[in-house]
Amino acid sequence: MLYYVSLNVSDIERSGSFYDAVLAPLGWRRQEDSPEVISWGMNRPALYITRSDASRPGFGKVSFPANSIPAVKASYESGLSNGGEPVAEPGAAPAHGGRSYAARLRDPDGYEVEIVSAPE
Repeated sequence: MLYYVSLNVSDIERSGSFYDAVLAPLGWRRQEDSPEVISWGMNRPALYITRSDASRPGFGKVSFPANSIPAVKASYESGLSNGGEPVAEPGAAPAHGGRSYAARLRDPDGYEVEIVSAPE
């Protein structure tokens, strides 16, 4: 499970809409909402985005767990509809285990976002 990730973004409103769309199908809701910081989580904040003046914010990949294949698909499609760019369409993800399913996309600032359903 993810504890938290903090990302610097160039346009907090645009990125806020993107992450609202990606995280809602996974059951995550906004926890904090200000002009400088927005956070999301299920019971507590786990993802923070912070307004940054940096010309090109940077970070590796952030991965979110999904409870089902339909949740992976819904999150991916919702992200694409809200400014995301495709990296890997939803499909089998053997690197995460035998029956795992995942999708990857880039958020409006270019961060790679992964959504994974990895049943035990």
